[in-house]
Amino acid sequence: MQLRYALAIAALALSPVAAYASPNCTTESSDNWMSKQDMKTKIEELGYKIKTFEVTGNCYEIYGWTSDDKRAEVYFNPVTGDVVEAEIDG
Repeated sequence: MQLRYALAIAALALSPVAAYASPNCTTESSDNWMSKQDMKTKIEELGYKIKTFEVTGNCYEIYGWTSDDKRAEVYFNPVTGDVVEAEIDG
């Protein structure tokens, strides 16, 4: 019985982390998304240097650097190209 409670508490404690893992970037169908190449071009125009580019949930996401060489993890709306969430080091 105690193990069941411990597992339930652990699941509750971890659930906010999983929910925060990637933001909700759009509700639009992927048919309406900017092409990956167009999005990469827009990201570079915004001043980011891309190390990796991927689709995460309903977002385009990069790991890379800002124009002033700070490490960055950035989520973009795949329809508009707007930044939805960014974590910039330093």
